[in-house]
Amino acid sequence: MIKKGRDSRNSEVDKRIDIHDVAAEAAVSIATASRVLNRVSTVDPVLKKRVLAAVDRLGYIPNRQARALVSGRSNLFGVIISDITNPFFPELIRGFESRTVEIGYEVLIGSTDYDPAQMELCVQRMLERNVDGVAVMTFGIEAPLLDRLAAKHIPMVFIDVAPRHELATAIKIDYEHGINEAVQHLAVLGHRKIAFISGPRTLHSAVARERAFRRSMTQIGLKVQENYIIEGDHTIERGQQTFAALNKLQNPPTAIMCSNDMTAIGVMHGAFDAGLRVPRDLSIIGFDDIHLARHMLPPLTTVRMSCRELGGAAVDALRSHIAGKEKVIFKNDPLKTSLIVRQTTAIPKGSLADLRKAPRSRR
Repeated sequence: MIKKGRDSRNSEVDKRIDIHDVAAEAAVSIATASRVLNRVSTVDPVLKKRVLAAVDRLGYIPNRQARALVSGRSNLFGVIISDITNPFFPELIRGFESRTVEIGYEVLIGSTDYDPAQMELCVQRMLERNVDGVAVMTFGIEAPLLDRLAAKHIPMVFIDVAPRHELATAIKIDYEHGINEAVQHLAVLGHRKIAFISGPRTLHSAVARERAFRRSMTQIGLKVQENYIIEGDHTIERGQQTFAALNKLQNPPTAIMCSNDMTAIGVMHGAFDAGLRVPRDLSIIGFDDIHLARHMLPPLTTVRMSCRELGGAAVDALRSHIAGKEKVIFKNDPLKTSLIVRQTTAIPKGSLADLRKAPRSRR
């Protein structure tokens, strides 16, 4: 004889908790429970506390798809980046996602890998998922493709430059401040032969950073040597190649500034392969301050551009377009950059100050 036992998986189907249960548990109307769950800020704090407590007790998990059908919004923001393998972009996504979670949104990520066809697929996915807004964090604009988003009245946010459209916002970055600090830092150490490896000149950000470097050099009375300015592509490999070209010059630079940290890391590898010591033989400065920069040997001096602030600003810009009655004011102040001094910059080898520091030889 087989003893009959209670098997919750077969004999009993758990009741699916819905918003009606939450409202009943909290002793509020369904409308009030809905407003709390949709993060409406005007709900009475006492009622809000009761609803959230009921949610916790019941283990209620909102059905986002159902809510999207009712509200007409997907509660989904898209973010398009250039290269998922570049550590800068995952850090940017982290900042973007951290802010979206705070406001009850989710994130759809697309990476173009600098390929127009891949960019087209990213845009198509955004349209298919009915995103409420798109952050185009590629540092460049593929206007014809983005016209498809504009035609659907989807808000967009860009870095540096945005198309002329009422739902498009550009987040400005103050490249000048951090790069000016970096150039002055090298000049104070005694460097006069300073090179600059740019990013691809098809990118607005790369052009802006090179322009800021040239202005900073001129402002402190240092000559920009054109053979010290080389175009890179923001990769470690190209950083190694451009360093090799600079190092072959008859009068090579004593310091190299780079348009991003990945390039600077490539320069560090190139210097090591050439038997040079950083910073004893060569000073190096990057840009971005990715997490990896502080863990290099030696730790990389770089210009910080906060990924968290940039990602958060992108979310706030999108929210300002779709907030409706709940106005969200987006203060579009330029994001500051600043120099982070670590251990890849020093007095140039052979300078008077360097000779003063050298230990006296014993007789």
